[in-house]
Amino acid sequence: QVQLVQSGGGLVQAGGSLRLSCAASGLIFNRHAMGWFRQAPGQDREFVAGISWTGGNTKYADSVKGRFTISRDNAKNMVYLEMNSLKSEDTAVYYCAGGDVMVTTTYSYDYWGQGTQVTVSS
Repeated sequence: QVQLVQSGGGLVQAGGSLRLSCAASGLIFNRHAMGWFRQAPGQDREFVAGISWTGGNTKYADSVKGRFTISRDNAKNMVYLEMNSLKSEDTAVYYCAGGDVMVTTTYSYDYWGQGTQVTVSS
């Protein structure tokens, strides 16, 4: 019923930029916090960025602060992750997530996108 459909992943060179998109359906979008997580092979899924219901509050992992920007368009039921100055360390599968409140823990989110691969080459 609830679907989060991601797009925008791919291969980019170090120092480049990439935008990830997440389209939500089957939920009241403006009553859900949204987040982005990522998972590298053999690693735990980690928090990247989060945004509150109306977009008034955001939070970022230290590793991406100043380089990534999360935003949302409630009229379009969309959430975005703009990634700039990409590093090889950013290579991972990125997941869009939705939950009741903006937190940094994976277990606090109820809905998940299918994941999209981001590969940064050097």
